[in-house]
Amino acid sequence: MAEGKIHIGTSGWHYKEWRGEYYPREVRSADWLSFYTRDFKTTEINNSFYRLPTKEVVEAWMKTVPKDFRFSPKFSRYLTQFKKLNDPEEPFERFFSIFEAMKEKMGVILLQLPPQLAFKEDKTQHVFDLIKQKYKKYRFAIEVRHGSWICKEAFRLMEDYKIAFTISQQGVGWPYAEELTAKHVYVRFHGPKQLFASAYSDAQLKHYAEKFKEWAKKGHTVWAYFNNDVHVDAVFNAQKLISLVEG
Repeated sequence: MAEGKIHIGTSGWHYKEWRGEYYPREVRSADWLSFYTRDFKTTEINNSFYRLPTKEVVEAWMKTVPKDFRFSPKFSRYLTQFKKLNDPEEPFERFFSIFEAMKEKMGVILLQLPPQLAFKEDKTQHVFDLIKQKYKKYRFAIEVRHGSWICKEAFRLMEDYKIAFTISQQGVGWPYAEELTAKHVYVRFHGPKQLFASAYSDAQLKHYAEKFKEWAKKGHTVWAYFNNDVHVDAVFNAQKLISLVEG
């Protein structure tokens, strides 16, 4: 697919519920990432949202995966949930003091906002200005969960700063739109019915496979991650979507 690329994986790889369902029981948890790379070429780093890893852990991950593997880390919730995007300078410095080592294998950095955080243009632009000034070599996506973000002002700001609006598929009423605000497209699958714990049908996956191929033909790079991990649906849905995209 010369025009664009499609990257598909899961939101993390270290889930004890996957032992015996995806990971063979004889495979040590320390070897799960290596096993995961047999089927996938990308993953979202979910745990960095809750607690930033150490540099040593990041370096170990880098050594474990193939050259063409890509990580998409979630930004620390300290900025998005607790500080509500205020005073972003120190949280960004802290994040990149750890993740700069991953630059060669970096996919997209995700800023996941809380449901109560409404769109404020000045505050958002301040964060985007910081990204443009100091971190423009990286790709960013923003996942919003308050309806006020679904507006032309927010989308225009994302387009101006080349920040991807996250297409967040779920069945709980979070904002959904298929706005392509950057050359990279970021999609998260949280579960069509029960959040994190419901599977997508083949028909639903085929629907998105066609969309992804269409976007790639137009020159976009698609990054898609399944976060419906409770019953191992994420792995099997991701594998199916890969087969549909490649078919």
